[in-house]
Amino acid sequence: MTHVSVRRGLLYVSLAATAWGTGGAAAALLYRIGDLGPVAVSFWRLALGAALLAAVHRPRPAANVRHLLTTGVGMAVYQTAYFAAVAESGLAVATVVTLGATPVLVAAGARVRLGERPGAYGTAGLAAALAGLLLLTRDDGSGAFSAAGLAWSLLSAAGYAGVTMANRAVRDDPYGNALGGMAVGSACLLPFALAEGAFPVAVDSWPAVLALLAYLGAVPTALAYGLFFAGLTAVRATTASVVVLVEPVGAALIGVLVLGERMTPLSWAGAALLVLAAALPALSERR
Repeated sequence: MTHVSVRRGLLYVSLAATAWGTGGAAAALLYRIGDLGPVAVSFWRLALGAALLAAVHRPRPAANVRHLLTTGVGMAVYQTAYFAAVAESGLAVATVVTLGATPVLVAAGARVRLGERPGAYGTAGLAAALAGLLLLTRDDGSGAFSAAGLAWSLLSAAGYAGVTMANRAVRDDPYGNALGGMAVGSACLLPFALAEGAFPVAVDSWPAVLALLAYLGAVPTALAYGLFFAGLTAVRATTASVVVLVEPVGAALIGVLVLGERMTPLSWAGAALLVLAAALPALSERR
């Protein structure tokens, strides 16, 4: 079992969330310049992430096959659903809705399956997360919110919650678990990616597409998942899922400043509540 202190575990989860915050922006750019769909982007992300992790880490032979299958299928579902949500609702809204719903699902599942109690700070963090989610998904006619985008985001949250709880329960060799999960997930997505179109149509866009795919596989995938799974060996599942809510801040700023998206005042208020929600359970975990 990997020994990680609580302080380092919180740091790992925070760094993973920061890296994840750039993944949606890379996917949105791939949609624009590469003419790739969400399944193809998810496939390349997981496949390249697995290849990069395999180059630097050798998994232990005694792997839990059932666990790797659960992790891989969960990754395939929630990655694809997340990118579909980005296509429907935009980067900022899709990211915050997905991450806002996840802690609620994780808290309920972790209480039943893992016997974890969120505590006073954790409960307050969950309440702030739920309030932020409600504010963010309140439609004021701006067009940023859509029912289809919400549905994809909630499906992504469910898959993400399953992966989080599974890797909190099995804490041995987190980097090997990340590698195996990515390999299984990419294998699940391969036939669907080929049917959707796994390669960019315009040849002149290939250099930019390859650069974006390399970044997507390296930073928000191989690095981020390795750190997140390692962090789960030290902190509770609910805490990790709430701390990850620091991601929407970076994602929202990238969406607004780089991709030209718009967020309403209610959306910004919801994002601020989610940032507050990320800090509260971290205090409880440190204690």
